[in-house]
Amino acid sequence: MARAIYEIQGFAIVLDKVALVSRVFTAENNEGFQFNINFTGELRLPVRFPTRNDADLERQLFLKALKER
Repeated sequence: MARAIYEIQGFAIVLDKVALVSRVFTAENNEGFQFNINFTGELRLPVRFPTRNDADLERQLFLKALKER
């Protein structure tokens, strides 16, 4: 079975290694908005965007890609 790969902010993410996707929240020091992608093996990727709309949209697209794999 081929692995599904999703690209986000310069990272290639193997979808079958994703364990958890957090909600969108305000990043530290008001550096925009972010959500976290946690992988098996306890690796975490914080993904940040300048606006909440950008973060919400990218999270929705990422979740859609997860469901379609």
